[in-house]
Amino acid sequence: MEPAERSYLCIDLKSFYASVECVERGLDPLTADLVVADPSRSEKTICLAVSPSLKAKGVRNRCRVFEIPESIHYTMAPPRMALYIEYSANVYAVLLKYVSKDDIHVYSIDESFIDVTNYLPYYQCTTRELGERIREDILQTTGIPATCGMGPNLYLAKIALDITAKHSPDFFGSLDQATYQATLWDHRPITDFWRVGRGTARRLASLGIETMGQLALYPKPEKLYQLLGIDAEILIDHAWGEESVTMADIKSYRHRSHSLSNGQVLFCAYTIEEARVVITEMIDTTCLDLVEKGLVTQSVSIALRYEKDDLGLIDSDGATVRFSFPTNSRETILPLVLEAYDNIADRNQHVRNIMVSCNNVTDENTGQLNLFSDEEENAQQERARQQAILDVKHKFGKNSLLRGIDLLPKATQRDRNTQIGGHRSGS
Repeated sequence: MEPAERSYLCIDLKSFYASVECVERGLDPLTADLVVADPSRSEKTICLAVSPSLKAKGVRNRCRVFEIPESIHYTMAPPRMALYIEYSANVYAVLLKYVSKDDIHVYSIDESFIDVTNYLPYYQCTTRELGERIREDILQTTGIPATCGMGPNLYLAKIALDITAKHSPDFFGSLDQATYQATLWDHRPITDFWRVGRGTARRLASLGIETMGQLALYPKPEKLYQLLGIDAEILIDHAWGEESVTMADIKSYRHRSHSLSNGQVLFCAYTIEEARVVITEMIDTTCLDLVEKGLVTQSVSIALRYEKDDLGLIDSDGATVRFSFPTNSRETILPLVLEAYDNIADRNQHVRNIMVSCNNVTDENTGQLNLFSDEEENAQQERARQQAILDVKHKFGKNSLLRGIDLLPKATQRDRNTQIGGHRSGS
């Protein structure tokens, strides 16, 4: 018989990247002053992580290096993404000691939800006691301190983590609907709550709503739906501390459509011609990725962001190229994308950010065949070439085989081949 109320934990690894670097250096993650940032980039580069000690001294998370006061002495650690993935896997192994993978949802590299409802009778403990046991195991196994939130649904567990636990001396937070309404209905800013971004906050403020309590008790919900669409239903539920989605719902969910994206933030402002080189490299990589995964795409979208000033960016309109049949052919995709790029690129601007997205991605074995094309044989030959390139790269490394364009001064692919998620892998 299912319990009437479920019990969830939300566990977050405290300042994860910074904590890993502290552990690797034999430092205390809670007291050491350390930032994770790439010293090879300019002082405008963003710090990927800031240790808790620096945060206590007023250094913002995700700040830029030049924003750290000169009076503060700190250690700068270059990113090592491969190492962070290894630590994250070790933490996941700890979670598996206590619960099944079917009851764990890995939300990000440093945060997980756990449904512990059916495990409490087995361990003969409370939700909090099991959470503390898991946190202590993570600390002993990896050296990484963890923060924990608990609640009767996924939303309240998340809010207990984000707001309650992170301001608690023991880094543990607990909420139910009653305590949520009693303690957090007047909490400001409203952007501290999960799924409430600055844009949503501005729209709510236009109705005079600045707290979750005001949102829950707003007398004209139809205006909320007009303003926010279907998201209004989710936000109203959250305002009352309600969440209908369960761990079982997450595990059974399957995407109706798939996409594949590749984005770059350029180290400096690129001219339109220089950025064209990067676009070409990105399409090369994307097509190889499609072939490797056995996928084809129906269309490709590109978007640019231009430099406005030292820190600001301007969005462009972007463009989408549609193909007559699903494809992963570089010879088909590249010329059409470059044509679209040439049409939308503002030659009076300098590019700082590029995004390439493949839309409506499907398995190449289930896609529509190009039965009426005279180029089918050429497409098969090209795919064989792409597969040969992949085989060489898998055996000898990503930079073992490069195109001539990758050697141009403003090309980025050689450097990106040594990165994970756009950051140094540390390998």
